[in-house]
Amino acid sequence: MARRQKGRFIDGIVLLDKDTGMSSNHALQRVKRFFNANKAGHTGALDPLATGMLPICLGEATKFSQHLLDADKRYLVTAKLGERTDTSDSDGEVVEVRDIAFSHEKLLTALEHFRGNTMQVPSMYSALKYQGQPLYKYAREGIEVPREARPITVFELNFIKLEGNELTLDIHCSKGTYIRTIIDDLGEMLGCGAHVIMLRRTQVAQYPYEKMVSLSQLEALVASAQEQGVEPKELLDPLLLPMDTAVANFPEINLPQSMLYYVMQGQAIQASGLKPDELVRITIGEQRQFVGIGSMNDDGLLAPKRLIVLREDTLAS
Repeated sequence: MARRQKGRFIDGIVLLDKDTGMSSNHALQRVKRFFNANKAGHTGALDPLATGMLPICLGEATKFSQHLLDADKRYLVTAKLGERTDTSDSDGEVVEVRDIAFSHEKLLTALEHFRGNTMQVPSMYSALKYQGQPLYKYAREGIEVPREARPITVFELNFIKLEGNELTLDIHCSKGTYIRTIIDDLGEMLGCGAHVIMLRRTQVAQYPYEKMVSLSQLEALVASAQEQGVEPKELLDPLLLPMDTAVANFPEINLPQSMLYYVMQGQAIQASGLKPDELVRITIGEQRQFVGIGSMNDDGLLAPKRLIVLREDTLAS
């Protein structure tokens, strides 16, 4: 007998402004409870030390969370120079203290080294897995395991300020980039060591910074709903962004309403504007109802790849 799912069917994306000192999973569970959602998932963990944008996908939006995992990110980071830690951030133990003796010119030259396409060896204190276990579990046991360098791209690396021994940078990078590793490598290049003391994710894909909402704001809305005698969803649901914003960068293929049945059956159909190996957003009718994503198959037809479950409340009026 199938287990009955708890929570309500609600689809969309919450741009959470995660607090420091909290795991991404704990933040996810709080958001899920506030919205009383039956299903939720985040789109790329932030370290407990880090704050900022953590898109939380609810309901059918979870089907497209991978595309936000793959999206570019932007961070504001402050590094403490002169100290290196075993985790490359302030949560770790200081393992080396050195004098700070570099020139401004040397700093600018060092920063240039990290721009563009490079190879990065992931930190041992990362969630990447080795033989089924995350690297940080090995690190906590003092075990070093082999890690392969991975290609990353730093689209922008902007110097913000240097005050005393604290350096602040703005970094726009590709998925899988470890900011802690950049800071640790930079510290070694400058000959003084460095570690992260503040990290804030300011952007994921093209989501606007001003749309973020904190857990305390969500909690306040729930309390306000109780005071007004209304369901929390009345105040919370307007915060949700449409689920297809997770794939907003995909080209749109709009099909007539008469094609809805065939698409939802997973049938490949004729459509114009397709390109090989390109994922597209599939919308239906004049209302441009989002139903999923697809791509061109070997016969040149549009083949659905990932479809949402259409319910009464997801159908465009």
